[in-house]
Amino acid sequence: MKLEKLRAERISQGKTQTYMAKKLGYKYASGYANIEMGRTKPSLVIAKQISEILNVDVNDLFFEQKLHVKSKKTTA
Repeated sequence: MKLEKLRAERISQGKTQTYMAKKLGYKYASGYANIEMGRTKPSLVIAKQISEILNVDVNDLFFEQKLHVKSKKTTA
C-alpha cells in the first residue's frame, strides 16, 4: 500500500520527511518514511496527526472511500 496522495501532499506543501518525523515525535526520518512508503501502517492516532499537520482530511489521505456514509432515513 503506497500512499502516493500522502507523499504528493507533503511535497506540494514543501515539507520534508524529516520535518514530518519530528512533528510526529519520531527519532529518525525513516519512521515517517516507512509510513509514506507503505512499509508501516500508521495507527489511527498517527494518521490523524499527519492529516492535521498537512491540514487535509484524514479520509482523503488514507482511505480510498469515505469511512462512513450517512444515509437519509425516510419516514412513511
